[in-house]
Amino acid sequence: MNEFSSEGISDDQVWMALALQEAGQAAEKGEIPVGAVVVHGGQVIARGHNLREQTQSPLAHAEMLALERASQYLGSWRLNDCTLYVTLEPCVMCAGVILQARVARVVFGCLDPKGGAVESLYRLCEDSRLNHHPAVTGGVLKRECAAVLSDFFARLRAAV
Repeated sequence: MNEFSSEGISDDQVWMALALQEAGQAAEKGEIPVGAVVVHGGQVIARGHNLREQTQSPLAHAEMLALERASQYLGSWRLNDCTLYVTLEPCVMCAGVILQARVARVVFGCLDPKGGAVESLYRLCEDSRLNHHPAVTGGVLKRECAAVLSDFFARLRAAV
């Protein structure tokens, strides 16, 4: 889908910038602006952004949609050679799917102090009782990721 081609910034920043583009698409649709991309072998194989309002589904989180599309692309539920980039720390549901899909690495932008299950409220990816532990990197483009969310909610409050 997309080959990596950039100089001067890290791969993580490049992929997170693509996740931010997905978040922007969510915002344009009136959805909470969270975006995700899945990278496999240096290539984006799936994208997703929140679609809960549009689909009226509690499952339509950016991560869930991107991981489902990645599974379809690879023809396997095992995503053990994939990295998930998401603009907001995953919630309990999404962290559960990350673990079940055996995602190798999770990279997120900003923390979610009210619902985060990777660092903020829970540390599911580190739980020794579970049989899979993806590598986790947080804070990639965190200011940009947080700004997308705070700008969205500021516009929402101003419209009321």
